[in-house]
Amino acid sequence: MPERRYTEAVGAPTTADFAAEVCAGLSKPQKELPSKYLYDEVGSALFEVICALPEYGLFRAGARLLRQQATDIVAELSSPVVVAELGSGSGKKTRYLLEALARRQPVTYYPIDISRAALARCALELGQIDCVSIVGFERAYLDGLLEVAARRREGEQLLVLFLGSTIGNFDRPAGDAFLRQVRGILSPGDALLLATDLEKPIPQLVLAYDDPLGVTAAFNLNLLARINRELGGDIVLSQFRHLAHWNEAERRIEMHLVSIVDQSVTVRAAGLSVGFKKDETIWTESCHKYNAAEVRGMAERTGFRCRAQWVDSEWPYAQNLFVAE
Repeated sequence: MPERRYTEAVGAPTTADFAAEVCAGLSKPQKELPSKYLYDEVGSALFEVICALPEYGLFRAGARLLRQQATDIVAELSSPVVVAELGSGSGKKTRYLLEALARRQPVTYYPIDISRAALARCALELGQIDCVSIVGFERAYLDGLLEVAARRREGEQLLVLFLGSTIGNFDRPAGDAFLRQVRGILSPGDALLLATDLEKPIPQLVLAYDDPLGVTAAFNLNLLARINRELGGDIVLSQFRHLAHWNEAERRIEMHLVSIVDQSVTVRAAGLSVGFKKDETIWTESCHKYNAAEVRGMAERTGFRCRAQWVDSEWPYAQNLFVAE
């Protein structure tokens, strides 16, 4: 019988972790909040809507490449393969790869995400693919990957998926450092499929992160609402607005929350009271953009070799297959 199974291993960041990071971030001269906390149940649902917006071409480009190239990607891999996905979300794009792999072998798929809601959607989306077993980890990326690596059997190749161009959320040096950490967990011959959003006209980029319907604004503002819900904050959401702008020097879109008045907020669980000047911002996310040659250099600097690269022609975007040296 085809194997279809879903289990879940729990270990997400705690409320205390969230409170500590909020306290640290809002105490900096440039206030900031970690982008990973955008993805609670509400945030994850809003992000699903963002992915359907006509202005946000990233998701469709990534899915289009996987749909068109899944067979070629799988052909580059040894067998048997186990699959771990960092920040799986709902797993919609991943279906193409899992179906291609399952045509030649039974597959164990480990989605890793700090959002329990995202893992639940992933199980619904992918749980009925024949010959695919799903074991979800509610973990930070590297913690989950360590657990997956410890479960692998001798002779199995590990394929790590880092889709959605999430590497762009890291500063470039931090992105290299993260890839080196991933490489440190892998064995020679293991593979990483890394998605990268490529450079394109700035107005097109800004619109992707500040859509006319205001869905991205709601997604960003939900981080403040989450602080209120989970940490006893008294933040008035109407006193902040969403901002997305292009940082030319760093080649990245930045998302901020801008205080529209002088104000003070309290976050009880973090033991924090902090003031904001009018127009002061909280930096919530960075989305770096690359060129194709730069991505190949990332592989070489971090212990990988870029074996193959597929680029979407409609929305410049690349799926890059790195192999651990």
